[in-house]
Amino acid sequence: MRKNPPFTLTPAQVRRYALHLQEQERAASTMQKYIHDLHVLMAYLDGAPLTKAALIDWKDALTAAYAPATVNAMLAAVNGFLTFAERKDLAVRPLKIQKSLFTDESRELTRAEYARLVTAAGQRHNERLSLVMQTICATGIRVSELQYITVQAVRAGRAEIANKGKHRIVFLPAKLCRLLGKYLHKQHITAGAVFVTRTGKPLDRSNIWREMKALCESAGVEPGKVFPHSLRHLFARTYYSLEKDLSRLADILGHSSVSTTRIYTAESGHVHARQLERLGLIISS
Repeated sequence: MRKNPPFTLTPAQVRRYALHLQEQERAASTMQKYIHDLHVLMAYLDGAPLTKAALIDWKDALTAAYAPATVNAMLAAVNGFLTFAERKDLAVRPLKIQKSLFTDESRELTRAEYARLVTAAGQRHNERLSLVMQTICATGIRVSELQYITVQAVRAGRAEIANKGKHRIVFLPAKLCRLLGKYLHKQHITAGAVFVTRTGKPLDRSNIWREMKALCESAGVEPGKVFPHSLRHLFARTYYSLEKDLSRLADILGHSSVSTTRIYTAESGHVHARQLERLGLIISS
């Protein structure tokens, strides 16, 4: 059996992989994450050859420092690169994670907390942030999809979104359209994206993340709960509590698999305990 030659991870190889990801039409955020993780591995190796043993050691180091889901995401980035480099023999297995039946209440944004964040943004006279949060939470879109909330979409009451190779229509509630219409008039925005920076570029994730975090103290909300994606989760939980239609919700969120949607609609252990109490199956007093 022919032994594979030694392999060294170099910046040039990472650049070639980045071009490959671009040709595969991977999302910009995905590309940035994969390339970042490869640079983390490169720094860990510090010029040493990339071997199976070295990768296992890196995996152990990651496991000691990060949550299992984060470790697996980083390993997936590296394994994807190794497939591209035709060195699948070096790939390592992800950590085994037992699926939790319930959500962690300490990390789930509640409706009341969301309302306080919106109020706090208004008190800071940050109307743009207030409307960004309400737009994500009222539609369930990803923060990267805010660019599709355009003047035309507000007028039509629906946005056409293209993401991850899929196209879908997202309807905008009438009340949201009225609020956005007033905002557009005040800002003298007549075309293009609704939410833009001072230079006219669409807002990105880091802008929104930073501004949301700045509201935590005045809104009385734990920073660990406050992320743009938390608003999408709140939409999903609220929609499912009313409609109980997981398949339809998956379509609205743009999920390819209902399994992904189930993660969004998982209930807390506290809610499950209340449901058990309501069953009334304890006879003895």
